Amino acid sequence: MTRPTPPTRGEELLLARISAAAGREHLGKRRATYGVAAHRTPAHAAPVRGIRALLAFVRYGRSFAAKARADARLDLYEHGMTVAAKGRIHVVRYDTTSVFQKSTRHHPYVWGRVGTTRAYTLTDVEGKRIVLYIGPQDSDGEDGGAADWWLEIRRAVTHAQLSPALAALDAGERLTFGDVWLTRREVGWGEVSARWPEVRQIEITHGAICLDTGGSGHRRHTTGPTVSGIPNLFVFRALVEHLRTDGAHS
Repeated sequence: MTRPTPPTRGEELLLARISAAAGREHLGKRRATYGVAAHRTPAHAAPVRGIRALLAFVRYGRSFAAKARADARLDLYEHGMTVAAKGRIHVVRYDTTSVFQKSTRHHPYVWGRVGTTRAYTLTDVEGKRIVLYIGPQDSDGEDGGAADWWLEIRRAVTHAQLSPALAALDAGERLTFGDVWLTRREVGWGEVSARWPEVRQIEITHGAICLDTGGSGHRRHTTGPTVSGIPNLFVFRALVEHLRTDGAHS
């Protein structure tokens, strides 16, 4: 029987730092550890658009593809997670984090085949951002190729934030998810709004929120903000389903 390889001194020191950071934020018991592709991003990083984005893609696409491998350590706990990347420990609490999702379709010459990279940007307890990636090589199978760690993060954040959000709505508060807002009575963005009994469905179409309202013969589809600008999209969708169902029965 082959014995497991003992941890190196460096690995022991890293684990001690991770455990100490998790303890300071009361994350509870460690549940799982993963190797992930990750990098830090400035808190107010401006998006690159137009020709600059194209040039950046052409110039750095291949090098990014080569680097988007498991170069960080992700530890999942009862109440949060840690990401150890490039010598820094990021601590994220499920009940306070904001998670942004973005999918990018790639040309075969970048990854060797057509595929989609999924980026998940999370805010840590200090307000800094850390980006976790799922590359095309992991994008097959159920749920769009979502990795096990992402499914667990999504479940845990929803569990931690859904009940407080519903309580806030019951207290008459208005919640915002990026440019989208909702109350117990209605949902909307900009100059668009609809009462919940009028809402047939809110879905994602071509990367944007789409509001489907009205009855048979009078249905209206209104396209709203892109999902990449909506924090905790999965919490928003859980709230929508709850409020839409309640509205249909009111």
